[in-house]
Amino acid sequence: MLHMIKLCVGCDTVEQLLAWRREGALAGEPWTMRTRQTPKRAEDLIDGGSLYRVYRGQILSRQRILAVRTVAKGARAHCEVTLDEAVVRTLPTPRRAFQGWRYLAAGDAPPDLIAADLGDDLPGPLVQRLREIGAW
Repeated sequence: MLHMIKLCVGCDTVEQLLAWRREGALAGEPWTMRTRQTPKRAEDLIDGGSLYRVYRGQILSRQRILAVRTVAKGARAHCEVTLDEAVVRTLPTPRRAFQGWRYLAAGDAPPDLIAADLGDDLPGPLVQRLREIGAW
């Protein structure tokens, strides 16, 4: 299994991402992330992979990747990654800034908060601070 990781530009929290989706989504339209380069390993991504998002230096959430396709040709070509509507919170994990997107090996992906038995109800800043001081 292979994942993708990308900076969440314009949103500092998972809540802001969800609000952006609620305000901008058209009825029946899938959640699509657009990027310039089509992944060469797209088949590996749609075989159970997720898009992990980095907010202000921390991986905080993921969404399952449903499809990857190239749109248009030539200079106008770009990639559309269709995502599951469910946003799963992950254990906050530090990640430096980078451009574009990167592959993320399954072994390097942070666990889901629920899988880590931490619950989904802890405030993000508290979880982040606990990670910083080594309590997690």
